Amino acid sequence: MIIDFRMRPPARGFLNIGVYDNVERTAKLTECFSMKQAPSVAQKSPELMLQEMDTAGVAMGVIPGRNGHFKGTISNDDIIKLLGDFPGRFVGTAGLNASKREEAIDEIERTVLNGPLKGVSMEPGALDKPMYADDPRIYPIYEKCEKHQIPVILMLGGRAGPDITYSDPKIINRIAADFPKTNFIISHGGWPWVQQILGVCFFQKNIYLCPDMYLFNCSGAADYIMAANNFMQDRFLYGSAYPLMPIVDCVEHFKTLFKPEVLPKLMWKNAAKVLGLEISEGD
Repeated sequence: MIIDFRMRPPARGFLNIGVYDNVERTAKLTECFSMKQAPSVAQKSPELMLQEMDTAGVAMGVIPGRNGHFKGTISNDDIIKLLGDFPGRFVGTAGLNASKREEAIDEIERTVLNGPLKGVSMEPGALDKPMYADDPRIYPIYEKCEKHQIPVILMLGGRAGPDITYSDPKIINRIAADFPKTNFIISHGGWPWVQQILGVCFFQKNIYLCPDMYLFNCSGAADYIMAANNFMQDRFLYGSAYPLMPIVDCVEHFKTLFKPEVLPKLMWKNAAKVLGLEISEGD
């Protein structure tokens, strides 16, 4: 059983964003991590993607919503339709534009509380007018999520903003402390602030890390691995960042990095717990 916590299928609105509109450019980024682009990405083929998931043993992928990103928006309705296109293979989270508070709160009501999506996803630093994720204007959105125990995915790491200060671990430290009953999932794992984000997670127990692409053949990986094998084993998530990284190769590489006894937690149990999914290893 594997749950891949960061996937964007080659279908519907995702085909209009940068990773798919120029797959040659995406392939060059994949090569920076000493991996090769998956055939399903080169051919933009959902059928091949499903075959690659089956080969790797990936039962389910988590689709993080995208709203207001400078490279394009995918509607939450598109994400909901994708769940119907591939029954049982994906979990969706609602993309929220952090700069549009009322619209974001309405989307939580419509797509999460009264819809099939299991959490929310925001990328405040990637807006046309970038925001830090601890901007007080975003706090009503966090308050809504805390009230209803909705997990929040924040992109803090990699190109999360115009410069690396938008991924500074001080940001999530403040938010997680202000909303202690909310589970925050940090996609891109706070990279390149690896030791700093791990230091924050040591004390702040409502933060989950999904380094995804930055775990594979990348600086800082050894620190992520040490933490996931020890104090972070209940809050560390497997993710490939597909289509930027290949599904099969990422799974094979990931399995070599960690203690066998913690792998089930990292590869699916932690994801199921934070998303509230009622599944068992035999599903």
